[in-house]
Amino acid sequence: MVFSLDDAKLRDRAYAEPWRLNPDGYWGGMNDATQEFSAPLVAIQLDALTHNAHDLLRRAGGLPIRVASKSIRVREVLETVLRLPGYRGVLAYSLAEAVWLSATIDDVLVAYPTADRAAIAALAADEQAASRVTVMIDSVEQLDLIDSVVPPAGRQTIGVCLDFDSSWRHPLLGNVGVFRSPVHEPEELRSLAETVIARPGFTLVAVMSYEAQIAGVQNAPKGNPIMGTAMRVIQAKSADELRERRARAIGLVREVAELEFVNGGGTGSVESTVSEPAITEVAAGSGLYGPHIFDHYQHFTPAPAVGYALDVVRKATPETATVFAGGWIASGVAGPDRLPQPVWPRGLSFAGREGAGEVQTPLLGANAAALGVGDRVWMRHAKSGEVMEHVAQVALVSQDEKVGEVPTYRGEGKVFS
Repeated sequence: MVFSLDDAKLRDRAYAEPWRLNPDGYWGGMNDATQEFSAPLVAIQLDALTHNAHDLLRRAGGLPIRVASKSIRVREVLETVLRLPGYRGVLAYSLAEAVWLSATIDDVLVAYPTADRAAIAALAADEQAASRVTVMIDSVEQLDLIDSVVPPAGRQTIGVCLDFDSSWRHPLLGNVGVFRSPVHEPEELRSLAETVIARPGFTLVAVMSYEAQIAGVQNAPKGNPIMGTAMRVIQAKSADELRERRARAIGLVREVAELEFVNGGGTGSVESTVSEPAITEVAAGSGLYGPHIFDHYQHFTPAPAVGYALDVVRKATPETATVFAGGWIASGVAGPDRLPQPVWPRGLSFAGREGAGEVQTPLLGANAAALGVGDRVWMRHAKSGEVMEHVAQVALVSQDEKVGEVPTYRGEGKVFS
């Protein structure tokens, strides 16, 4: 199915923000529009997706946005977003996924190094894929592994992106960020660039660095203003440190190589990342779907464009409603912020000793008693694309009507995790 996120009616409805002004009507409309689908079901609300796509463009201030596929996992959505002016290329999470996407998308950067020998062999043997896919490295050993699968003489030239560590190394706080690349100092990045340039069978294309401590950490957590203030201070100081270090690193690399692009950032750090002169494009993906982990940022508020519905299948007590399945826990450090969030009917909560279950999820609260067998409950996932791994098809809804459905990666027979 082909659809557009630049339709005037969609943009008008997105401007009205019904998810904020009338949440009961918004989720109730999603429910009414998807009654023909069996649950568990996942739906994308196109008005909200339109809002998020254009708000990201506003925040990027004219810099191109590379779409993070890990946060989408629906090929039709990826291709639809890429048709909007201002979006350019995909940031894939798997080399096998990147090779597959390259059949229809001409610019795919793999965000993580790979040891998938079958995918390396497929890339090396496919002239079109090799011209469209850029692999990620942060060590010489990763180049060696690629050569061990297919030597340079027997393959297409492979484009390479260098992963530069964006974490902030604080004397008291330790490593503020995530453990990604070991290449932290500008001189280390230049040395690795020189190694790639000297290696037959490779060409240096780009540099990437992801500041997870800014892009992926809430800076206005609900009910904890002190923590929010502290986090905003840490993020500001980390951004200042990174701005200077990244500029020096990119400058050193550009002395020895012409780079096609320098990628940085994520949904939560768009503003600070695009302000750096060294950056030529920003990455974003989660901001398109607007999962609930992004509800508590001070500087932006994405619309809840994705939700999933579960059927009530039993009443263990008159005051509870037990839905089938629903325990779709997000990755990361286990905690309440990784649980799904019941959003409709309002006022529902998990049973303290059961939580969100694999096969059943008891729900409590004022509205639980009013729910009967066959009624539906809507949830929001904590993170973005992971919810798509649970279903083969996604319903598309606009206003209060179903407009179609599209397959997820899983629905196309692909599993890249």
